[in-house]
Amino acid sequence: MNSKTDLFAKCHAFEDAKRVQAAGVYPFFRPIEATIGSAVVSHGRRRVMIGSNNYLGLTHHPRVLAAAKAAIDHFGTSCTGSRFLSGNLVLHEQLEQELARFLGREACLVFATGFVANLGCISCLVGRKDVIYCDRENHASIIESTQLAMGDTIRFRHNDMADLDRLLVSTRGKYHGALIVADGVFSMSGDIFKFPEAVALAKKYQCRLYIDDAHALGVMGPKGQGTESHFNMLGAADLVMGTFSKSFASIGGYVAGSADVIHYIKHKARSFIFSAAMPPAAAATALECLKIVQEDTSQLERLWRNARTMNQGLCRMGYNTLNSRTPIIPLVIGDDDTAFQFAQRLYDEGIFATPVVSPAVRKGGALIRTTYMATHTDEDLEYALNTLETLGKEFGIIGKRGRQQKRAVLATPHFGVPRVGLIQAKRPYGRLKAS
Repeated sequence: MNSKTDLFAKCHAFEDAKRVQAAGVYPFFRPIEATIGSAVVSHGRRRVMIGSNNYLGLTHHPRVLAAAKAAIDHFGTSCTGSRFLSGNLVLHEQLEQELARFLGREACLVFATGFVANLGCISCLVGRKDVIYCDRENHASIIESTQLAMGDTIRFRHNDMADLDRLLVSTRGKYHGALIVADGVFSMSGDIFKFPEAVALAKKYQCRLYIDDAHALGVMGPKGQGTESHFNMLGAADLVMGTFSKSFASIGGYVAGSADVIHYIKHKARSFIFSAAMPPAAAATALECLKIVQEDTSQLERLWRNARTMNQGLCRMGYNTLNSRTPIIPLVIGDDDTAFQFAQRLYDEGIFATPVVSPAVRKGGALIRTTYMATHTDEDLEYALNTLETLGKEFGIIGKRGRQQKRAVLATPHFGVPRVGLIQAKRPYGRLKAS
């Protein structure tokens, strides 16, 4: 078939991943044979996991496991239909009620995944004469949502409220409704959206504000209520969306807001109406995690203690962490090939983390995305820090060679003053059998 007319021609020509695989540094789709607290077994070896979104470490909590098993025993393994028709469980409704109360909202709607929650909500709310103001570093699900929506999309510079203000001044009058959309915590850089300024702009220009709290639920604020709580502004956004696949140890998504808006989305969002409901075990898991989060803040406190330890240590070494102020701490590496090699060396040394390369980040801005959990032990953190220090110097990312290459280092005042002194290296983790 002619390459110009063959739909699959681009597939045959795609060589990027094959080139990395041939070099022996392909970091994706690594098989995980077992999970052990803050570690995984992959290719027969125990490796410290510093790339998971299991922030509170609740995936193995005894209460969570018991709730999931009980739900399977009672409801079976699947709803086998959409909630709109035959798959609406009392578990879903209970989860919605409890989550709405937790987030200070009138109502909440639970979706099969966070991705389809964004797709359904944004596309059904934004019509032909409306506009979306979208942060340039928003999650891919939001970008896809803007393409699905009938209205226009205007992108503003990342977390730049002056740029957003400028765009609102010049364009807001051209449209009927307007929706400002942003991640609460940005998944790659780990920085926090300038929420108070966005709230003020939304009021000034008569816009609605939609916050994606996928990486903020269970993490941000004194009780884990998310970005709004972090700024002591609970209820200030018009809609808050989030997922259960991170801190809440499950799968699924939600959107919370006023009763009328949620009622509308419930009857108009195609990704909700035409998707099977989240499985019983997943709903029960999320509900139990919500109960645990409200009853006990010790996991949250431990999470932030671990995040501070790692952030201080990494900044002291000289890593560029993009000024992260959350448990998501990116390590800027530079070019894509070096990032692949660095990630492979980490894996070889018993640490599981993955690189982020172009086009997910700008060319030359490849990074290792590291994330930390409440269940990381002091030994885990010490080993990770020492390994990252050794490899950082080996690759010329930190230390004298790193300074010569003029890699910028941004301090993180949120985490306070770094500790003095290096942690002594310990022997790498040995090989363990998956069981």
